[in-house]
Amino acid sequence: MTVELERTDTIWLDESADVAEVDEVVEPVVERPIVDDPEPPASDPDVPFRPSALGPSDRLEFVLSAVSALAFAWALCLVMDWSAPLTFAIWAIIWFVTGTYVTARARTSKVVAMDRLVTTLIWLSGAFAVGVLGWMIVFVLIEGIGGLVDDLPTSEWVARLGAVTLMVAVAVVVRWRLGRREAAGTGTALTRLLPRVVGAACAVGAMLVILPVVNTEFFTSDIAEVGPLDEGGGIYHALIGTLEQISIATVISVPIAILTAIYLHEIKGRLAVPVRFIVDAMSGLPSIVAGLIVFTVWVNTGRGFSGASAGVALAIIMIPIVTRTAEEILRTIDNGLRESALALGAPQWRSVVQVVLPTARAGLITASILGVARAIGETAPVLLTAFGSAVTNYNPFSAPQSDLPLFIWGLLREPNEAQIARAWSAAVVLLLLVLVLFITARVIGERGARKRTGR
Repeated sequence: MTVELERTDTIWLDESADVAEVDEVVEPVVERPIVDDPEPPASDPDVPFRPSALGPSDRLEFVLSAVSALAFAWALCLVMDWSAPLTFAIWAIIWFVTGTYVTARARTSKVVAMDRLVTTLIWLSGAFAVGVLGWMIVFVLIEGIGGLVDDLPTSEWVARLGAVTLMVAVAVVVRWRLGRREAAGTGTALTRLLPRVVGAACAVGAMLVILPVVNTEFFTSDIAEVGPLDEGGGIYHALIGTLEQISIATVISVPIAILTAIYLHEIKGRLAVPVRFIVDAMSGLPSIVAGLIVFTVWVNTGRGFSGASAGVALAIIMIPIVTRTAEEILRTIDNGLRESALALGAPQWRSVVQVVLPTARAGLITASILGVARAIGETAPVLLTAFGSAVTNYNPFSAPQSDLPLFIWGLLREPNEAQIARAWSAAVVLLLLVLVLFITARVIGERGARKRTGR
């Protein structure tokens, strides 16, 4: 703020005098503040700059480009007599991308048009990936859901699916709305508790709607006494084999992988470089090679096929995945925690055991679950080590044993519809298991991240 000093001069005339006497009277100084124009606030360098959202004209351009792309692709396929949906989609995408660039270039500059083109390509790539994944899930569900549930009228199916969809929508909306308040820092204990309560209630309600129509025979019987053309039979023997083999693989691989990650990141000994090279090489190892190794060392030496040998082969596949993920988790731990423990006189092993590992517990559990999700769908190593069986084998250390991927592979090769239908139903179960594992890993990972950041 600057201050301007103003001085006022006044002249007095004395009428009774012959000569005018001029006296100068100085009035007090008047201070008048002059407020400068406020300076614009400096931008925060920690806050990333985000371009403005699309305006009405931009949205109109996208709509016009999409409509023109569909019309062009339809006309081209009609003229050229092309009937393949993929051909229609490819030409529609090409015309849409071209139209987006041309319309943006006509209204804006070349730089903005190129930015719009790259953004459109990125969004199309993401939409394509999500679309393919969604199509695969829906296709497997449509093909195999019939063997998992009882036959019901269409109206009852619509009612049950509508109820489940409504519950899922309520849980998602509540979590999204209250999550925004939590992210803004205006959340309370109630807003943190309510999404969990609503989610649990919706999950219980969905189970009460779905479980009464589930075909329990499919989960509690095997195919030992079921003919190729007969109805019935289930995946009980494959479920037992999957659980036992994955348990053996987890018991073997998780401790080795976590100890290896600790050595690579915490100890950093002389062998860290060759060990990391071996882990990287194992990450690209084909799964059938792991099965061949165990087949040569174990099965072919007289011990025979068994679920335990399959567990060892799956452990070889899991070790590099869990090791790399666990090492990345350990890198996220603040070095201040390690330095504080060492400053208090604790040796390095005690610092790792009592400070680093408890802090990284959630991330290490997530790494283990991701490794299980990777190994649970393997077929080639199980075929070479467990071979498969139509009967239930509770002993993983003796006799051949089946699991879900091997069960699916074996039945899909059969030439009759009954066996193929069982295979698709087993594929739905395997897909649901993998989805549950990934969702569990995501939830545990987010909870651990919130604890580390104090939110």
